[in-house]
Amino acid sequence: MKRLKSFSILLAAIALMLTATVTLTAPAFAAASGASIFSAKCAQCHLGGKNIINPTKTLSLADLQANGKDTVSAIVAQITNGKAPMPAFKVLLKADEIEAVSTYVLEKAQAGW
Repeated sequence: MKRLKSFSILLAAIALMLTATVTLTAPAFAAASGASIFSAKCAQCHLGGKNIINPTKTLSLADLQANGKDTVSAIVAQITNGKAPMPAFKVLLKADEIEAVSTYVLEKAQAGW
């Protein structure tokens, strides 16, 4: 009985450590995921927050604000649905990936790229 209780305590401790690890590393993982998605899917046109197709619509905070794209939800809508000449990425990326890259873009814009 004592051995079973010790085993139960050990399992509870492991579960607590795993929960803490996931909880504490989730934001860092999301940031890395957003950065890697941006690098793979967006940087071809938006390297360094620029816009090689339309230089007046960069990913700078000032341009995002001027174009009404200065919230995560507005950026999510832009990436999901696109707007010529930008394609819609809803068929290429999952919703959580779009959310991650949108958060990354806004954070980078707020930091000045």
